[in-house]
Amino acid sequence: MLTLEDFKEARGILHGVLRPTPLIHSPRLSKSSGNNVYLKPENMQVTGAYKIRGAYYKISTLSQEEKERGLITASAGNHAQGVAYAAQAAGVSATIVMPTTTPLVKVNNTKEYGARVILHGEVFDDAAELAAKLAEEQGLTYVHPFNDLTLATGQGTIAYEIFQDLPDVDVILIPVGGGGLITGVATLAKLLNPNVTVIGVEPTGAASMKASLEAGHVVTLPSATTIADGVAVKTPGDLVFPYVQKNVDRIITIEDGELVEAFLDIIERHKMIVENAGLLTVAALKHLDCQGKNVVSVLSGGNMDVITLSSLVQHGLICRGRIFTFAVQLPDRPGELLHVAQVLAENSGNIIKLEHNQFVNINRQSGVELKVTLEAFGHDHKEQILAALRQAGFHAVETDTNDFYT
Repeated sequence: MLTLEDFKEARGILHGVLRPTPLIHSPRLSKSSGNNVYLKPENMQVTGAYKIRGAYYKISTLSQEEKERGLITASAGNHAQGVAYAAQAAGVSATIVMPTTTPLVKVNNTKEYGARVILHGEVFDDAAELAAKLAEEQGLTYVHPFNDLTLATGQGTIAYEIFQDLPDVDVILIPVGGGGLITGVATLAKLLNPNVTVIGVEPTGAASMKASLEAGHVVTLPSATTIADGVAVKTPGDLVFPYVQKNVDRIITIEDGELVEAFLDIIERHKMIVENAGLLTVAALKHLDCQGKNVVSVLSGGNMDVITLSSLVQHGLICRGRIFTFAVQLPDRPGELLHVAQVLAENSGNIIKLEHNQFVNINRQSGVELKVTLEAFGHDHKEQILAALRQAGFHAVETDTNDFYT
């Protein structure tokens, strides 16, 4: 059983290693959810994620002989950086097996901490299989990313900090992948206050913990499909699972589209970059069935590559009606493009990109196809612009912005 003394020991080992991540109150999220919402920004942690907590503490407990054999682990990215950082600090070698789909920023950061990186498989479970094989063949010490109670103890130190900043916290929302983070935080939170509500949050396409809780035992999903790569786990940990059963009140599942909305909320309102796995707890705020409670959303990490970031921005703006594309057929004569531009200017539509094709057909009365991508203030403004175009005699049809805005 994990005890309060275990967590106190971990807190002592990690003192001076971790970067303070004090709670941030969010007026915007508080208003929209009807609760008092605070963010726990572990995206600002050393290595950009909470994983440094468990990795550093776990490695500190290894014997000298275990360290000298060299370390190995599998990871979707954040645990990899935690192990690489801690191994470098301990002066030992580390090999990390990561899925081929791992964002480049996580791969490069892991290498910069001195670890050897092997890319293998599509999801974490594929990488874990190879890592276990190499550990056995080469005699390496395996540091599991979540199915380890010592590691979970290190992760759980987050709860100490939450209660220090907000002693009367009512609800803690925690992202769930394999179960290490939620095991540590939920166990310590219940030790500190048995009445606190702990809710896990998983992506709908990789809800292995929810499926396991419903079955009463650990189950393996046929696939783990989600943009939240950090929690794309098909099989949760069997060692941590009993603690989740005991200390977690319920699981909320989130669609990937909701993460896009949460991303824009966080980047625009709080000026922070949070990866998709960390955004699960922000998206979950809309699914709470309580009002007026002190709620903490744990933002588990912020290691997002620029390509993913730009894609999320684009899709988020499209979803909110702030970027859209329309097509219209024009007569092939001078001044028609200017006429369209005037209507857009009068309605404050900001042109981002346009395509003027004179060769779409041979009918000069409607021989030009014009496609325009615009910036707008939202869906209402978008509809105002389209209505103005139609009133001016243009048959404007909204088209797929994803195909044009590239």
